[in-house]
Amino acid sequence: MKNWLIGLCALFGACATPPNCEAQHSPTGAARSTPITIGTSYILQSTTLGDERQINVWVPSDYGAADNANRRYNVLYVLDGALDQDFQHIAGLGQLGALSWTYEPLIVVGIQTKDRRAELTRRPENARHGAEFPQAGGARRFQDFIASEVIPFIDANYRTGEGRALMGESLAGLFVVDTFLHRPQLFRDYIAISPSLWWDEQHFARDGGRDIQGRASSNTRIYLAIANEGDATQAGMNRFLGLLEAAPPGSVTFRYSDRSATETHATIYHAAALDALRWLYAAPEPNYGPSPWYYLEEANRPAAQAQ
Repeated sequence: MKNWLIGLCALFGACATPPNCEAQHSPTGAARSTPITIGTSYILQSTTLGDERQINVWVPSDYGAADNANRRYNVLYVLDGALDQDFQHIAGLGQLGALSWTYEPLIVVGIQTKDRRAELTRRPENARHGAEFPQAGGARRFQDFIASEVIPFIDANYRTGEGRALMGESLAGLFVVDTFLHRPQLFRDYIAISPSLWWDEQHFARDGGRDIQGRASSNTRIYLAIANEGDATQAGMNRFLGLLEAAPPGSVTFRYSDRSATETHATIYHAAALDALRWLYAAPEPNYGPSPWYYLEEANRPAAQAQ
């Protein structure tokens, strides 16, 4: 195990009390209890950040099956991925894919952020934005952390496939767009949900075309969704979509989901994430065969066979 891994425990397993949860209730009577384990939580000591970070991992239920020992899984990396952030509900979408067969099983990796305004942004060029957000500017270093420490750790300890996706919402969505523009080969797929494209007077939306020009054909894909976020964010999204439409043919495939009429910043994430996974990792429609007779109206049922 790498020397920058300083601790690990099974979530809600090895710990006497689950992190960020109230003490477990001890019921009376004959009921028996077993802690619920949804994954594994690691603490990485990062040399890049000079700090430790929680890295949470969920794997499909068949990951450890003996007849599945050689199977490799694509990996979904989730920003704001601590236990008290977005890891658990996105891990639930990983389970949904495995249960429903509507999209492929994935390994889900949550990456903890601590100071989102500092770690997920670049230093603004606009003076007023710079004065409003003096802590900003750590996005490149956080990208380095993911590239040089998180991904190698996951690849060394799990059966990972060739496909990697990066997902985030709000400032984390902005970080997804930043990574897509400036380090496009780090991930194959990008999921930016209500990204804060108002940032720095819509800098990425205005100037990102320079980062897309001349790109060669690739299998890069980006999913974008937006809630009712106000005019600056919507204007930034519209400009960014224009950049994608003008991208060199074959350089990127994108899908845009406008949810501004039905969703707010507080409600968009989970449903849009599900939509993204169904688009990016769609599984073939299962062939269930003919419908059972009891699913059909009586007039449409086949004749009953004699016993």
